[in-house]
Amino acid sequence: MEHVWFTASIWLGLAIVAALLSYWLRVSIALTEIIVGVVGAFLIGRTWGVGALGPNDEWIVFLAGLGAILLTFLAGAELDPVALRMSWKETTVLGLVGFLAPFVGATATARFLLGWDLSASWLAGVALSTTSVAVVYAVMLELGLNLTQFGKVILAACFINDLATVIALGLIFAPFTWRTLAFVVAVVVSLIGLFLGTGGILQRFGGRPSEFEAKYLLFTLFLLGGIAAWSGSEPVLPAYLVGMVLAGTVGKDLALVRRLRTLSLGLLTPFYFLRAGSFVQIPVLITGSGIFGLLFLAKAVSKFVGLYPLTLRLRYRADEAMYTTLLMSTGLTFGTISSLYGLSHHIITLYQYSFLVATVIASAVVPTWVANRFFLPHHHLPNAEPPESGPGAVLVPDGD
Repeated sequence: MEHVWFTASIWLGLAIVAALLSYWLRVSIALTEIIVGVVGAFLIGRTWGVGALGPNDEWIVFLAGLGAILLTFLAGAELDPVALRMSWKETTVLGLVGFLAPFVGATATARFLLGWDLSASWLAGVALSTTSVAVVYAVMLELGLNLTQFGKVILAACFINDLATVIALGLIFAPFTWRTLAFVVAVVVSLIGLFLGTGGILQRFGGRPSEFEAKYLLFTLFLLGGIAAWSGSEPVLPAYLVGMVLAGTVGKDLALVRRLRTLSLGLLTPFYFLRAGSFVQIPVLITGSGIFGLLFLAKAVSKFVGLYPLTLRLRYRADEAMYTTLLMSTGLTFGTISSLYGLSHHIITLYQYSFLVATVIASAVVPTWVANRFFLPHHHLPNAEPPESGPGAVLVPDGD
């Protein structure tokens, strides 16, 4: 039993290193956890042998899976229903094009340029079609754009993009049997029941030291996750839909969301992202840099070709169009989830997984930096003063 405790301490030690790197580098904690997982697994494997971290131990697999489910739920729960209703046509079109363009582009690249088999190519298309709500939300929050209609439209479009990814992952790879039908019926009935009854239930029994709200939500996610696994699907799939349905109730309870974030980010998601990174093979990336570059270009170029002309057609200014396109070109959480799903279900190999996750990581960093460095639409920044003179004046939100 002591082996479990020592192994857990190593994982949490790596999580602390990732947290410090996130603070020093001012990047997403999910990103640093994946990178620490890559490097940590490589160094520990070279010192104590491959598998020394035990990423396939059942208790680690469970904690990592629960972390992915809870993080996915929180992403859906923080959707702004008002912003989505006010601009649903715009956000829906942006989200669907943001999904379809890289899905087709990455699938075609993997199939016809890299020679991957059809299933692996479809998986690559799904993994590289995502946006990173976590990264985009962090950028919005830092600049104050989350309070503007411009920022809310981008966030809502990212949610639509990732929802399409979740649906595609289920439709393409889930085995269609009578269990699949039972799963779909269970999800639909549950979503209706949750939407109608959760507000009243939490108002009646919540707000007590017993943390009834957390138990209620975890029970729901566990049950639907179990039905999803039983049907041959992925337990993370219904979590996003549950979060979206409860965005108007749970999402508005800031104290509850904060407690769930503590549970998720403090304990569970480090196991998920560190584990995801631990499967990346550094020697493979070094010897196959051309493959990595091709996949990155496939995502970046197809996102640009799909979204930039569309944003101009929607009468965005040039800087707004490029900024929106670049932020929607990011990827992290759902790209990693899709890649790990493919690896766990033997759809892709470790070799292919390494390239996909490396591409996902790069897409979380490069577009964000370019967008904020060269195309930040200063006129949308809250409380920003007009430029004093000339085009070179730089504006920042109050407090920066």
